Amino acid sequence: MASQTTAPCFLRLPGILQIRGMSQAFIYDRINETAFPTQIQLGSRTVVWNEQEVTMWIQDRMACR
Repeated sequence: MASQTTAPCFLRLPGILQIRGMSQAFIYDRINETAFPTQIQLGSRTVVWNEQEVTMWIQDRMACR
């Protein structure tokens, strides 16, 4: 039986800000420190983040507390 794979879901910045409760400055500071998942360039003015990577990053932060 073939296993099902799901396509990655992308989050845009407003989605991360709203759902994850972080500020834009916080996110970009962590990206500059290589401490947050980096964005994926989809077009000349469009960037997204892999939802699973962001979720795993949050879970790692929770585990470290």
